[in-house]
Amino acid sequence: MATSTAALKARLDGLCDRYDTAKALEKDPLSILFAYEAPADREVAGFVAAHLAYGGVDPMIRAVRSALTPLGARPADWLRDQPESKVRAELTRVLASWAWRFHTGRDLVEWLLAWKRLDVESGAGLEAHLLPGLGEEPDEALSRLVQRLRAELPPSYGTRFSLPDPREGAACKRWRMFLRWMVRSGWPDLGLWSRYPTDRLIIPLDTHVARVSRFIGLSRRGTPDGKMAREITDSLCRLDPLDPLRYDFALSHLGILGDCPGMRKRSTCAACPLYSVCRAGAKTAAPPMR
Repeated sequence: MATSTAALKARLDGLCDRYDTAKALEKDPLSILFAYEAPADREVAGFVAAHLAYGGVDPMIRAVRSALTPLGARPADWLRDQPESKVRAELTRVLASWAWRFHTGRDLVEWLLAWKRLDVESGAGLEAHLLPGLGEEPDEALSRLVQRLRAELPPSYGTRFSLPDPREGAACKRWRMFLRWMVRSGWPDLGLWSRYPTDRLIIPLDTHVARVSRFIGLSRRGTPDGKMAREITDSLCRLDPLDPLRYDFALSHLGILGDCPGMRKRSTCAACPLYSVCRAGAKTAAPPMR
């Protein structure tokens, strides 16, 4: 039997109540941005944190913090106030031994220099480079920027890992997460950008969101790709047309914190707000909501 929209919304609202907490935020790279005061500094920190957000949470957060340490308390000013040659030389020196899984210190230097160049062009960070044009789909602007950076940055494994193209079917989880942080104003996001339309945001699809979304009927797709991200976003829009991505944090942390065993059992799952609408372990995905 299909789950009603009202029933699913009530269950997901309960999930938000459970995970929309400062304690859950500690296990999220977004927490790093709150160490900075100025919007531009938070944007730089977010540009780094979002694109390094893969792998184990605790070591990932440590890697992001150590990557940002050389930029000091005002990373945007630090990047803006020095010529590119000096930024490259200094960061190459201090980040020579830094690494996070697929990314090296050299990758990080190029990533920060890319922000510096884009900021110079716009005069105000990255929003203008990702802003959909009149009549455009939001992915067109993202795709243009990705293709530009593919051409400009050295073709290392780390830089290519950070540059999936939505026009090629990629879910673009890390770009979507950066956009959510910058655009959405509800907790825990920062709402730093005023021109990017919130109704164009697409859910940052990770393995946790994909798995739970299939369990509760937000998607019937088996592959966690761009089409699944859009399908889940469309389903969430029916629950909350004005703010569908408010459910993303709770959905992802249900998995990040290890609270979803992936098999529906009363002994382990009864306390979960999604228990009554979850079909984990069923041979087929949960039927779509009405």
